[in-house]
Amino acid sequence: MLKIDYYSDILCVWAWVAQRRIEELNERFGDQIQWCFHYMDVFGDTAGKMASQWSDRGGYEGFASHVSESAAHFHELKINHSLWRDVQPKTSANAHLILKAIVLEHGTRVANCFAKTVREAFFLEAVDISDMLVLYKLSDITKLNTIRIKKFINDGSALAALMNDYQKAKNLNIKGSPSYVLDGGRQTLYGNVGYRVLHANVEELLKQPENDASWC
Repeated sequence: MLKIDYYSDILCVWAWVAQRRIEELNERFGDQIQWCFHYMDVFGDTAGKMASQWSDRGGYEGFASHVSESAAHFHELKINHSLWRDVQPKTSANAHLILKAIVLEHGTRVANCFAKTVREAFFLEAVDISDMLVLYKLSDITKLNTIRIKKFINDGSALAALMNDYQKAKNLNIKGSPSYVLDGGRQTLYGNVGYRVLHANVEELLKQPENDASWC
């Protein structure tokens, strides 16, 4: 079995693009691959990000256009026009926090499904997923144990798990969202990586003897 450590920020458009590619890899390789999902800080402070990186490129409006143009290359991908224009989440950290709490209460499979729900709420419906009340409502709608989830957030357990993710991303020098760390850290692919590239790397690594580095 090939382990893939996957790092992303819930607000990253390229992670939204990657959602379908991950699903395709699962369809192709099934239980030959094991995903370990982690979160990283790209949109931890969106106002600061806009001020430092987009102030001379139109601010939120310029960034909204960038996101729309990026998604336009993928005909099957939908993006709500209100993103970043009318709906401007303050942070991705709250969504990451509840996802780590869900891992603690319900396990990784349920948390991964909820991550998709949160991304769909943002990218398709333009829901402000930086609002904890919105996230708790989504938790209720999906019939999760919101009371227990809040307990893990209130007692610091979820935050500790999230800080562990952020620290791992920093220690591994993860350069962007999303990032795929393969072969025990020997290979890292990040950003808008096409499905065929991902497929080729996974397929090659599955052919390699255990602990042998891939030539890809």
